[in-house]
Amino acid sequence: MQIFGVDIGGSGIKGAPVDLDRGDLAQERCKVLTPHPATPDAVADGVRQVVEHFDKRPERLGVTFPGVVTGGSTIRTAANVDKSWIDVDARALLTEQLDGLPVTILNDADAAGVAEMHFGAGRGREGTVLLLTFGTGIGSALFIDGKLVPNTELGHLELNGHDAEKHASTKAKEDHELSWEHWARRVKKYLAHVEMLFSPELFIIGGGVSRKADKFLPLITGIKAEIVPAQLQNNAGIVGAAMAAAESR
Repeated sequence: MQIFGVDIGGSGIKGAPVDLDRGDLAQERCKVLTPHPATPDAVADGVRQVVEHFDKRPERLGVTFPGVVTGGSTIRTAANVDKSWIDVDARALLTEQLDGLPVTILNDADAAGVAEMHFGAGRGREGTVLLLTFGTGIGSALFIDGKLVPNTELGHLELNGHDAEKHASTKAKEDHELSWEHWARRVKKYLAHVEMLFSPELFIIGGGVSRKADKFLPLITGIKAEIVPAQLQNNAGIVGAAMAAAESR
């Protein structure tokens, strides 16, 4: 069965067919820029472009969304896309846009976490594990003994009077032209706050910046939990979306 994963982000929409035996992309991914404004119809068109880039149409499609998804379809928050997404039935919208293709929707960080727990840095880990994705915002996926607690959205915890992601995301680093050392201090403060609340045994650091983990992870000290980079890096969301699509058959 040909199953695709598509990962909707604040800056890009990327996807590919996925080999679910290996937990890896079956072909090189396709990426298009997230439209601005990122309205439902405009983003749905971006998803369609990614899917149609490949010669073979998938039998099922998993799609991640950067916000809370309830009931397997309804969008409840939209921090890094247009607010008109709120209360949209995303599954119905995308199924219509893709001519009846069966679609599964889930939170983007939850998808990345599911993939990392099954194929990557969290494989075989018990206790409390937190995956944090650093990008346009900060996504989170919380696991207790391997079971997902969905839609945690810990990037929106208050830090210094603001959403933490406004202070410690990769976008914040780029917008304020922060050095790795300066940004690592911000990330450390955020991790310390999250650790105080949840006492995880393991932090998995994901998102595109995980490719450069050697530049900042050694600078983060004083955190009791083990901290490791995501093994699937920025493809984790695509893989996790495809996993969800396969499980919904």
